[in-house]
Amino acid sequence: MELAANRWFSSWFDTPYYHILYRNRGDEEAQQFMQNLVNFLKLPKGASILDLACGKGRHSVYLNKLGFDVTGVDLSANSIAYAKQFENENLHFHTHCMCKPLKEQYDAVFNLFTSLGYFEDEKENRESFISIKKEIKADGWGVIDFMNVVKVINNLVPSEVKTVQGITFHISRRVENGFIIKDIEFEDEGEDYAYTEKVKAFTLENFLSYFETAGIKLAHTFGDYNLQPYDQINSDRLILVFR
Repeated sequence: MELAANRWFSSWFDTPYYHILYRNRGDEEAQQFMQNLVNFLKLPKGASILDLACGKGRHSVYLNKLGFDVTGVDLSANSIAYAKQFENENLHFHTHCMCKPLKEQYDAVFNLFTSLGYFEDEKENRESFISIKKEIKADGWGVIDFMNVVKVINNLVPSEVKTVQGITFHISRRVENGFIIKDIEFEDEGEDYAYTEKVKAFTLENFLSYFETAGIKLAHTFGDYNLQPYDQINSDRLILVFR
């Protein structure tokens, strides 16, 4: 865990404000995506799934309800502490950094909702893909759900103000040195806060380069949660299915 000490994501993701700002993320859409995905992959009931960078575990919990044996891991100790309330004999949560492989292998490894690209060190980015490959069984599947950076950059909103639960968030966005950067400033109970999200702008070509290094073979590419074809200009997501 020391690898992530004092990084933006190890502080911001552990605050209650992160979850307040993003509280309206659609559970229904996420559940439909999971249903579409497991149907497409033809995963049998009881199959083992690793939810890599699971956050508070919303995908993990739903996958478990569908009949799968799910392990959720995340760097945020607070998120894992919250998720542990949902644990049962076929659903477990642990704190873990994705750049190190787990000892177990799984029928499927899911990395969802743009949960890659946080590391500035290319070595750690490469290690994350190598770790994912090691965590997939020989006949298993891997899935990465990432933003479509081409569309995001083409439609970047430089600044906006969003009020959630009485807190006014001032948000600014920019592209710098290959990263999409979001600055978030707000005040709560007389205290000023400022956080920055910084995500590597991985294109399909970037992913293919990492895949080659890790020995990963891309099998399918989709552009949204209904698994429609990927279009570089118009798709909302870049969903990669691989082995």
